[in-house]
Amino acid sequence: MLRIVQTRTAESDNLLSKLKARGKLTDENILKVVRRTLSDVQAEGDKAVVRYTRKLDAPRISVKDLKVSHEEFGEAYLEVPTEFIDAITHARTNIEKFHQKQLRTSWMSTEANGVLLGHLIRPLRRVGVCVPSISQLLVSSLLMNVIPATVAGVEEIAVCIAPMRNKHINPYMLVAAGECGVQEVYKCGGAPAVAAMAYGTDTIAPVDKIVGPGNLYVQFAKKEVYGHVDIDKLAGPSEILVIADGTADPDYVAADLISQAEHNSDSAAILVTPSLGFAEQVKAAIEVQGESLPRREELTEAFENYGAAFIVDNIAEAVAFANEIAPEHLELHVENPFDWVGDVQNAGAILVGPYSPEAVGDYIAGPNHVLPTGTAARYASPLSVDDFLKKTSLISYTKAALEEVTPAVVKLAEVEGLEGHAAAMKIRFEED
Repeated sequence: MLRIVQTRTAESDNLLSKLKARGKLTDENILKVVRRTLSDVQAEGDKAVVRYTRKLDAPRISVKDLKVSHEEFGEAYLEVPTEFIDAITHARTNIEKFHQKQLRTSWMSTEANGVLLGHLIRPLRRVGVCVPSISQLLVSSLLMNVIPATVAGVEEIAVCIAPMRNKHINPYMLVAAGECGVQEVYKCGGAPAVAAMAYGTDTIAPVDKIVGPGNLYVQFAKKEVYGHVDIDKLAGPSEILVIADGTADPDYVAADLISQAEHNSDSAAILVTPSLGFAEQVKAAIEVQGESLPRREELTEAFENYGAAFIVDNIAEAVAFANEIAPEHLELHVENPFDWVGDVQNAGAILVGPYSPEAVGDYIAGPNHVLPTGTAARYASPLSVDDFLKKTSLISYTKAALEEVTPAVVKLAEVEGLEGHAAAMKIRFEED
């Protein structure tokens, strides 16, 4: 299931190129479908949202069903065990605590001659969250997208979740939303949900920003509406890269690779190690552990498509390899792992040591699991409170301060050929 590849070979180079290219938004057929969907929803509103939702998810849904009622929230709580609510509470507490440390406040400072400069930081007013729930119940994704917005102080949060065929939302998803304080949930998903939140309908008010994961249709839709509204990022398939040496436990490493590969057939699960023997142990462990998993089909396809163990000369080379791939998740299963953290330049999240599996980061540790994928960790960051804040510059000059800088401003404006700018400065001192 796990191929073993020596670096600096043609096979290695080809696989590396394939890894970097995965998840790119290049399918013109999907783009055409998405553009038609966006156009229909923009023109027809709720009517189009219902038509698409009937086709994709719930054949008998109607406009009056789109918004989840208070009664439906209450019924959902009766259907889930208290252990689930306890787990949600535990995760929510940790996520809130971590994200509260990211909060920033407005500031102002007084400079020479009474110049006042500042930065005003305010939350977005209304945010929309897309959460898939058909093939996988991504309860954790709901928490990771909603909680930073709540901590930031976003006034209104609308969540769109694809309904089940019986036109209800999965109760686990509704309870998770309720535990996060969300009161506005709509029964639609995919590109129609993105369109509804971007353009607005009679039922779903437009938002200022759309966040949340989804398939290629969702990613294309988010890309298309960007500029009309803001978006978080374009999320590709999940990925993990594990750097391990001979001190690591092959069963732990195998389990962590499996945990990422089971998402879908486009997931990437990569081991980088200087030990061929260790790679062979991990390969064997994957075969054993994967045998009993319910998502074995997705797991097998993922390893066949994007799974590999790369053999390098040493850990320094492994870290350099990781920096080139810029993985979403990077695990360090090496002796003295913190010695290497400073050398990692490109990674969405670094999980350090054998007892920091990617799964704990996905669910309960606290840092956000919405991470850059597809080499985007070279320039992008995890979702954070900052994604739900907007900043405004504040500038106030006294007459004396403005007069002091007028010659410099006039010269710069004249060089740029913007005489109106220069005149706006000079007119204030003509009568003097």
